[in-house]
Amino acid sequence: MAETDIARYRRNLQAEIEGAALYRVLSEVEQSPELATVYARLAETEERHAAHWRRRLEEAGAAGPDPRPGWRTRVLIWIARRFGPAAVLPTIIGHERSDSHRYDTQPDARAAGMAADERSHARLFRMIGQVTPSGLPGSAVAQLEGRHRAAGGNALRAAVLGANDGLVSNVSLVMGVAGADLAPRSILVTGLAGLLAGSLSMAMGEWLSVQSARELYAHQIEIEREELEAFPDEEIEELTLIFRSRGMDEAAARTAAQQMMSEPAVALDALAREELGIDPEELGGSAWEAAIASFLLFAVGAIIPVIPYFFTGGLIAAGISLGLAMIALFLLGAGITVITGRNALHSGLRQVAIGSAAAAVTYLIGRLVGVSLAG
Repeated sequence: MAETDIARYRRNLQAEIEGAALYRVLSEVEQSPELATVYARLAETEERHAAHWRRRLEEAGAAGPDPRPGWRTRVLIWIARRFGPAAVLPTIIGHERSDSHRYDTQPDARAAGMAADERSHARLFRMIGQVTPSGLPGSAVAQLEGRHRAAGGNALRAAVLGANDGLVSNVSLVMGVAGADLAPRSILVTGLAGLLAGSLSMAMGEWLSVQSARELYAHQIEIEREELEAFPDEEIEELTLIFRSRGMDEAAARTAAQQMMSEPAVALDALAREELGIDPEELGGSAWEAAIASFLLFAVGAIIPVIPYFFTGGLIAAGISLGLAMIALFLLGAGITVITGRNALHSGLRQVAIGSAAAAVTYLIGRLVGVSLAG
């Protein structure tokens, strides 16, 4: 037996003992019976993994006393006992996410089903992090209480930010070249070029972002499909734990999980929605629609400071351009308060101040450059 394998067994044993100790404490201090059961099941899984690595060490003739949990785990346990599981949950979620692929390159661990277990734990903790004491995700509770309008809010936020980006970037560009004392025609061409370049850049960036997200979601769904086929019993356990974390009793949760697993397509759809937070029918939306919307929103904002230069030039055009931009910035700042709940006057004036500062800086730089080139 190679020394590298023995060292790996010991590292794995250490990690599993630490996970089991932490989850066991969480099961003891968790006030929700359903979540306490989930933590206990997780601890049992880690203890089973630890027993596997313990046997491997014995077979290699390298058995010894079990290692103690490390100082980080002991600190987390201390915090959990005094402040409750919620105080350590974000840290655990991060650890589980980073450890979810720990066994992917270890054939013996994959053969024992440990790689699938670790990925399952990461997904389960991500869901637990969204669960409130009532057993519902926080977003669902907020929507039921009428406090949160997710879809409309996100659409408005995207619209405001897209138009704001176009407006601030192009008014800064126009003021910069106006400060350099270029001819009105040159300023107009520069402003239109800035509009087109910024709109195309935003559209391409949005297309790549959405398309990458779609591909990632499709990959995650495919992994879930493979796990359903390869480890159906483990997926039943995972669904049972998820239903338990949502407030169902043991018998009802197991029955629901078994019924769902009897129809693979339904089970895959449910797992994608519940575990991964993915709608298989949407996969994050259309990349082309997002790109076109970003192009248009940026262009709407960017055209405003350019409009005066179609009709006039000089300081008159610069003043009108700046005035139109400040009015638009105020309206955008006030508009975003629909979803932020802040004071409209305060938010509007804040946007004006930011835009004015950006325009002033670029104007002064343009003025300095223009004078330097002329002199």
